[in-house]
Amino acid sequence: MLTLLGKNMGISERRLKEKEKLRDTILKTAWEMVKEEGWQSLSIRKIADAVGFSVPVIYDYFESKEAILQEFAREGAVLLTKAVKQAKAKHEEPVDQLKAMALAYWDFAFKHKEYYRLMFGVGMACCESCQCFEGKERFDSYMMESIEALLKKNRKAKVDVCLKYHTYTSILHGLVSIKITGNTPAPGELNKWVLEDAIDGFIKNLT
Repeated sequence: MLTLLGKNMGISERRLKEKEKLRDTILKTAWEMVKEEGWQSLSIRKIADAVGFSVPVIYDYFESKEAILQEFAREGAVLLTKAVKQAKAKHEEPVDQLKAMALAYWDFAFKHKEYYRLMFGVGMACCESCQCFEGKERFDSYMMESIEALLKKNRKAKVDVCLKYHTYTSILHGLVSIKITGNTPAPGELNKWVLEDAIDGFIKNLT
């Protein structure tokens, strides 16, 4: 009886590992397609053909293309949060934290363009919901903490922290989007200098 039970458990574990392996294969294949052809080219049919399985098999793992997009968007959100958190941890003063987080956000956007385009809808429709930004840790919470700390330090408690956060991220996202879409004649590092200048102006407004 125990031997039979052990065999059944062994079979279940193998099947689970096989399912996990196939799921990883689907995601890796989809990611390669994205890097080579862009998000717009991604489809369940193309993924199925690439991995050598029927379309219904792919649907056993992901109910739709949107479910795959959500998976990648969550991965991107985790990476961005990690980058922002690490940048903030290197500084004690909120002014320095805000500058460091801005640069971390910028660097993330160009190091992980595919993630950024999906997460924020640059040149394409973004993921349909905000689930990709859900979790115990979020990059926006680190930014808002520093903004709030700076306002308190300068005795501006009546200023709306949420409003200032949206102003801060609008500056970041706007300049990143301009550069990603190529709608600017600014060469090389000039775009980054513009970012730094804009963040300096934002911080000055808070102080």
